[in-house]
Amino acid sequence: MTFSRRDFVKTSLLGAVAAGVGTQAQGEESEQGAAPERDAQSGPHKRPIIVCANNGYAHLENAFAFLKGGGDTLDAALKVVKGPEDDPDDDSVGLGGLPNEEGVVELDACCMHGPTRRAGSVGGVRNIKNVSLVSKAVMEHTGHVMLVGEGAERFAVALGFPRENLLTEHSRKIWLLWKEFHSTKDWWGPGLADPHWQPPATGPASKDKPQSELWRQRIEDLQARAADLGIEPEHRLAAVHKVLFPQTGTIHCSALNDKDEISGCTTTSGLAFKLPGRCGDSPIIGAGCYTDQDVGSAGATGSGEENIKVAGAHTIVENMRHGMSPQEAGLDALKRIVRNYNGDMNKLRFMDMTYYILRKDGAYAGVSLWEGYSKGNPHKIAVHDGNLRAEVAVSLMKGYSQEYPPFPDIPEDLKKGSVYLK
Repeated sequence: MTFSRRDFVKTSLLGAVAAGVGTQAQGEESEQGAAPERDAQSGPHKRPIIVCANNGYAHLENAFAFLKGGGDTLDAALKVVKGPEDDPDDDSVGLGGLPNEEGVVELDACCMHGPTRRAGSVGGVRNIKNVSLVSKAVMEHTGHVMLVGEGAERFAVALGFPRENLLTEHSRKIWLLWKEFHSTKDWWGPGLADPHWQPPATGPASKDKPQSELWRQRIEDLQARAADLGIEPEHRLAAVHKVLFPQTGTIHCSALNDKDEISGCTTTSGLAFKLPGRCGDSPIIGAGCYTDQDVGSAGATGSGEENIKVAGAHTIVENMRHGMSPQEAGLDALKRIVRNYNGDMNKLRFMDMTYYILRKDGAYAGVSLWEGYSKGNPHKIAVHDGNLRAEVAVSLMKGYSQEYPPFPDIPEDLKKGSVYLK
């Protein structure tokens, strides 16, 4: 996807940053029709309510019943995120998470309990599946807020959390595919923020072999190697996409009860194929998660390094404290990420961010930097306030992230029988 200066202005991004307004109107259409007036400054808003990343959708029903029955808000949120942590088929968190560059799964998590104004966090934890629960244990059983690495693992084991191998066979094969493809490309080197950073080359095109044909050949080669590694046919194309564009999977959840008590938590396996020891925003109080009993709660999924630099969750809660609606507060945090790169589309297209925002009165919003990671796969938030649903997030910019190098439209013959990006 190529942007000229005129195209860039046409997206209203620069105008939005300068004027302090979003590019999309309030009341975005949800998956099930018109969205409720969720972002209005005044109520009434439904409570209890749970808001989370869409990979928690399947676990909202039980958590909501627990919350409505008088359960603690943090325990309700933890019931949501524990589901994906336990699921070996969810390769963004917990068991089966995609590993670091050495093939080791390292997990991060944090939580904040609004009623008691406490917090707990763990980072770079190996061999422990439910790090969201370990972050709560840090909050409840220590005088600390954060434990990391080997110390956090030993602490978890001392409290009875079992050690187990978190690398599933499926994730191991994707890692092997990545390792072969990226033998000379990894996270060693200048990052996006470096003034000398250059976009990676896609390979030389020619009159006889255009870029589309190069991409087709690359995908076919990777699919063939995926077959050699034993990746099931229906999963090969999805594995290829994860190799070409390492994902940043995470789940955040915030819960509010009918007594106006609110809590939040975030858990992740972090950036796929990261450097060992890397921690993103998920274990950082104020970045990946922040809850203030007086105001509300917010959390994030996406490019962790960018969110840390704007203290995204804290920024959003403070924005709401000063009168912004949830949607306005989230879009403002996204604009700060854009400003950090002076609107440089060659860099911004390599990142994405989704914020999940819940105000103390029950108003909520989901906002994202881009519409989605790929066409047909928009960013969504999951909501339960007595009505379980998924809603499309309001995006700051039109288009899709991670399109450079531009992942091509996949020919139908290559997609046949695939569960690609489902």
